[in-house]
Amino acid sequence: MARKAGKAGPDHNKLFELASQQAGYFTTEQARRYYFNWDVLSYHTRKGHFLRARRGLYRLVRFPASLHEEVIAAWLAFGRQAAVVSHESALQLFDLADVVPTKVHLTVPRAKRSRKPPPGVKIHTAMNALKRHDTMVLHGVRVTTPARSITDSAAYGTAPEQIARATQEALRRGLATRSELLTAGRHHGGGRGEKLIRQALEEVRAG
Repeated sequence: MARKAGKAGPDHNKLFELASQQAGYFTTEQARRYYFNWDVLSYHTRKGHFLRARRGLYRLVRFPASLHEEVIAAWLAFGRQAAVVSHESALQLFDLADVVPTKVHLTVPRAKRSRKPPPGVKIHTAMNALKRHDTMVLHGVRVTTPARSITDSAAYGTAPEQIARATQEALRRGLATRSELLTAGRHHGGGRGEKLIRQALEEVRAG
């Protein structure tokens, strides 16, 4: 498309750089940052350069498929500033257990709880608001830390053997310490979560 004189045109390089960090996806809001307005987005969609994945979310058509793109797309669609990938979806991103969630798990602030989730998304609200030390960036998305992910999954109802495996893997790979797991279990696990984490830690010690 021709650019109008004196006005900034779409920055394809910047958009590609951003989308490359998000499995080829980008939001309408992110695209506007690089001067892709609605007309330009529509043009590239018609030309087959972009795919409209869902409302407000696009994908670069020729970008290679990603193992975790379903999770990344759901996170972006709900709102990257509000949502954090959590529970079994976080365990999956960290490859800590053999869980295959039927939905993408996201944790959001209570103020965002009433917002309708995208299809295939399970929304959680934290009993205590997520702190900065409870989250990190992995594969380009905001995700709960291994210790918090294991704790939330244990409290949610994930099978005990998967919690045990996730705990063992997190310790073996240096993704969490015993102290971090115990603290997370005590503060966020409820009765079930704290119990399962303590059992898993005892198994590691005994093994």
